[in-house]
Amino acid sequence: MKNVGKLMQKVCLIAVFAFILTGCGGDKSPLDPGDPVSLTVWHYYNGSQQVAFDALVEEFNDTVGKEKGIYVQSYSQGSVSDLETAVRDSIGGKVGADEMPDIFASYADTAYEVEQAGALANLSEYLSKEELDQYVDSYIEEGCIAADGTLRIFPTAKSTEITMINKTDWEPFAAATGASLEKLKTIEGITSTAQAYYEWTDSQTPDVPGDGKAFYGRDAVANYFIIGMKQLGEEIFQVKDGKMTLNVPKEELHRLWENYYVPMVKGYFGAYGSFRSDDVKTGDLLAYTGSTSSAMYFPNKVELDDKNYDIDYIVMEAPIFEDGEHYAVQQGAGMVVSKSDEKHEYASVEFLKWFTEADNNLQFGCVSGYLPVLKKANSAKKLDEVIKDKKLEVAPKTYDCLTTIFKEKDDTTLYTNKSFENGSAARKVLEYNLADKAAEDRENVVAKMKQGKSLEEATASYVTEKAFDEWYDSFCNALNDAVGK
Repeated sequence: MKNVGKLMQKVCLIAVFAFILTGCGGDKSPLDPGDPVSLTVWHYYNGSQQVAFDALVEEFNDTVGKEKGIYVQSYSQGSVSDLETAVRDSIGGKVGADEMPDIFASYADTAYEVEQAGALANLSEYLSKEELDQYVDSYIEEGCIAADGTLRIFPTAKSTEITMINKTDWEPFAAATGASLEKLKTIEGITSTAQAYYEWTDSQTPDVPGDGKAFYGRDAVANYFIIGMKQLGEEIFQVKDGKMTLNVPKEELHRLWENYYVPMVKGYFGAYGSFRSDDVKTGDLLAYTGSTSSAMYFPNKVELDDKNYDIDYIVMEAPIFEDGEHYAVQQGAGMVVSKSDEKHEYASVEFLKWFTEADNNLQFGCVSGYLPVLKKANSAKKLDEVIKDKKLEVAPKTYDCLTTIFKEKDDTTLYTNKSFENGSAARKVLEYNLADKAAEDRENVVAKMKQGKSLEEATASYVTEKAFDEWYDSFCNALNDAVGK
C-alpha cells in the first residue's frame, strides 16, 4: 500500500525508535520457562473466526509458549460493544467486573479512551526498529496514539472494503440493459446503475407501477463519509496534537448526499437487514460494499418466500468518486496490552509478534478475511505458499476477496482518521445521521406512492437544494454536539 501521511509516519516512528534506545527492547528476556507467565486475551471473534484464533493460541502454547514460558488463554466477550463494555467496567472498577485482561482487541477510539486513563502499556519499549519496519507503515502509525507518539496498539489483523455482487442475477440485467462492471468502479457509476436496475425491474411488471427493486447497499456509512471525503481531497476530522478540527465543506458533502441519500430515498439503494449481505440473501439487493471480513457471509443462495436458488458472486474493489484519489478505508481492531509489569507486558508482546508472523497471520486471514499486517505477507504469492504448506482449506469467496485487495495494493492508499476525544460519538453521527433520515424519508415516499403518486412526485420535496441545506445544517450541529463544541 502507498504510505499514508508519510510525514506523520516519520514523526511517529522517530518517537517509537527514541523509546527503543532507552527501553528494554534489546534486554535479556524476563521470562522463565520453569515458571510460566499466564496471559488472558479478550476478543470479539465468534464462529469460525474464534475457532481459528483459538487454534493458533493452542499452537503457540504447545510450541513457542512452552519454550519461552508463556501460557495464553483466550476469551470471546461476544460483540465489539460487549468487549468495550467489559473493558470499561474493568477500568472503572465496577462491582462484579472481571479483572483487566493482559491483552484485548480494541479499535483506535476505544484504545485512545483507555490510554487517556493511563491503562495501556508502552509497546515501543518491547519492539526494535527492525521489527517495526516489517509492519505496514500506516498500521504502525494508527497505533501511535500516546501523547508522546509511542505505540499503544499492536496491529494484528486489518481489513478494508470490497464490493460483492450477485453474479447470477446481475447477468440477465446486464444482458438486457448493457450495464457494465466497469461502471461499478465509481460511486457515481453505482448510483446510475442502481437507477437503471430499479427501472428495469419496475418494467417487468407494467401493471404495477413503482415496484422497482433496489440494487445496492452499504455497510458502515461512516466509512462512506470518511473515505469519500478523503477521495475528494478533504479530511472530515483534522487531528493535530490530539486536537480535532471539524472540516465540513458543503460542496463535497453535497456529492456524498446525492450519491447516498437521494438513491436511498428513491429506492435505488436499500438497507433492510442487520447487514447488507443479509439483504442479498433475501433478494432485496444485488450488490453491496462492506468489509473484507464480510466475504464469508455473502450468501450461496437467494432465499425467497416461494423459492430458493443458488447464486455465484463477483468481488470488486470498493468504488471511488469520479476523479477522486484512490483511497480505501483502513479498519480492523488491533490488540492492546494492559499496563502491568515487565514480565506480563514482555510476554504479551512475544505472543503478538508470533501471531503476526506471516504464516500464522495469513492462516487466520484465510478464515477471517482479515488482511495480514506484515509487509511481506501482503501478496497472493505468499498466501498461496501458506495455503500449500499448511494444507489449508480456504473458502473461494475469502480467497478471491484477499487476492483482489493484494492485486490493487500498489495503487491504493489505506486511510483511517487519527484518534481524538469523543471520536466514537462523532463516528456515530456519521453512521446514523444521514442513514436514519434516508430510511425515514423512504418510508414516507413509499406511503405517498401507495396513495397514487409517481416516484418523481413522491420524492420531489426530498431531493431539492433546500432539503440538502436543511440536512447539512442539522448534520453540522449534530457533529458539533458529539464532539462537545
